[in-house]
Amino acid sequence: MVTKQTLTPLRPALAKRRHSAVWNYAFMLAFSLIALLVSLILSAETLQLARNPKRLLDCDVNAVLSCSTVAESWQSEIIKFNGLSYPNAFFGIAAESVFVTIAVIGLARIRVPRWFAAATWFGGLAALLYAYWLFTQSVFVIQALCPWCLVLMFATTIQFMALSHATVTVQHLPDNTALKTYYRLNYDLMADAVWLLVLVAIIIIKDGPALFA
Repeated sequence: MVTKQTLTPLRPALAKRRHSAVWNYAFMLAFSLIALLVSLILSAETLQLARNPKRLLDCDVNAVLSCSTVAESWQSEIIKFNGLSYPNAFFGIAAESVFVTIAVIGLARIRVPRWFAAATWFGGLAALLYAYWLFTQSVFVIQALCPWCLVLMFATTIQFMALSHATVTVQHLPDNTALKTYYRLNYDLMADAVWLLVLVAIIIIKDGPALFA
């Protein structure tokens, strides 16, 4: 039986609405649903390529914006078991379904064990790092960008931002004054904006002219 001391508090550490459970988990839910939808689309396109290898996909815009180029690379199927390979998009469906469930739990203000809240944050971090690995592989190795993958990457980024915000201000993990001050003074808004702009800048600097060729 879980004791009361092992459960995370329900009351937000900061007073403003944007620090509340409803606000943060609603953001997380919205972008988790976007990521889930994109994962479903990518899975469907993977099946289309398997049935018709020479067929162009709707998101094959040019040599740089090409879903099929990315989908046909080894990076799109890094999990292999018993001689079979599994598309990344299939795991995206499973992972985003979990994050959708966690966001709903947060919106319902259900108390969870502290270990669960911590594991959720580390799971979000793992998903983010995986998305960034795929992004860097697309930009610098495959030399092609999948539009749907970019949407998934940005959705995963914002999902992680909302999750981190909720972990500190709602779940009180870690119970750190400096982190709470960081959110109270809205420094996170500036940091998140710079974070997103850096991602956009990488895309534009690397492939900007070719995107509209």
